[in-house]
Amino acid sequence: MTVPAVVESSETVYRGAVFRIDDMTIALTDRRGGRHTIRRQVMRHAPCVVLLVHDTATDRYLLEREYRAGSDLFAYGLPAGLMDGGEEPMAAAMRELAEETGVVPDERELKVDRVGAFYSSEGMADELAHIMVLHLGAWRQEERRFDGDEYVESSWVSWRDLLATRVTSSNGMIAIQHEALRRLRDASARADASYDTHNIPERPRPAEEGAILE
Repeated sequence: MTVPAVVESSETVYRGAVFRIDDMTIALTDRRGGRHTIRRQVMRHAPCVVLLVHDTATDRYLLEREYRAGSDLFAYGLPAGLMDGGEEPMAAAMRELAEETGVVPDERELKVDRVGAFYSSEGMADELAHIMVLHLGAWRQEERRFDGDEYVESSWVSWRDLLATRVTSSNGMIAIQHEALRRLRDASARADASYDTHNIPERPRPAEEGAILE
């Protein structure tokens, strides 16, 4: 049985605009009952949403380009953003999509694949990313509403172009790989449905006893 970890002390050593860092002392118990104390610094971060957006009418996907300070890259990625306090993932997804890209789905023609919720870096941060694929049957374009220090470029691209683009975010790649599996399953199902069993060659009849085979 795993004994729960015990936080012996915790001190906030940094507090910024987006996250804070807690310096923690934690007691762990091993299988023999021995007690071990470890020290960890944990970044406390709001949960976020990560969205792969698919326009089903044109079979195109929404790709973004934005400067990322952590990697020091003008990185390609997917629409994403922080959830507000008490906000549900789906509400955050619709809000972030409209703010960053101006895309507003018709929710009556929206299909959502909820990929899952994954920690971005569980050894050092509690940020939980809610990843989903949005299949848009219909949508409208509105003005984008960026934060004061935010600027994001976005464009619709083909599936082939999306796969050819170097996306460096692990959460974005989880969404893309999930969609790749869906497309593979759909292609396989279409191939099975179109297979004409009447075109299967008739099995040759066994030769009669004593017949000479040429």
